[in-house]
Amino acid sequence: MSEMEYSIGEGPATRVSLSLPEGTAEAIRARVGKREFSAFITAAVERELRGQILDEYLADYERRNGPVSERAQERARQVFDEVFAEEGQWPAAS
Repeated sequence: MSEMEYSIGEGPATRVSLSLPEGTAEAIRARVGKREFSAFITAAVERELRGQILDEYLADYERRNGPVSERAQERARQVFDEVFAEEGQWPAAS
């Protein structure tokens, strides 16, 4: 039987051990409550992974094509702002 490969945010839940500074853990509990602790950590880790993947993509793009122009950066901001505003997930960039 072959193991399935899952993308970020997919697949069944699996238990992992995690150590955090007590102050960080308390701040999370205060913000989201004890029952939502795991969901908060999951969302934070997924954002970090996606951010690292995006950083790697951009670094590779710039190695191959040179720096991203100001015009392209502004267009990317507009696209992200429009997408996230439609989905109500993230405030527009400033």
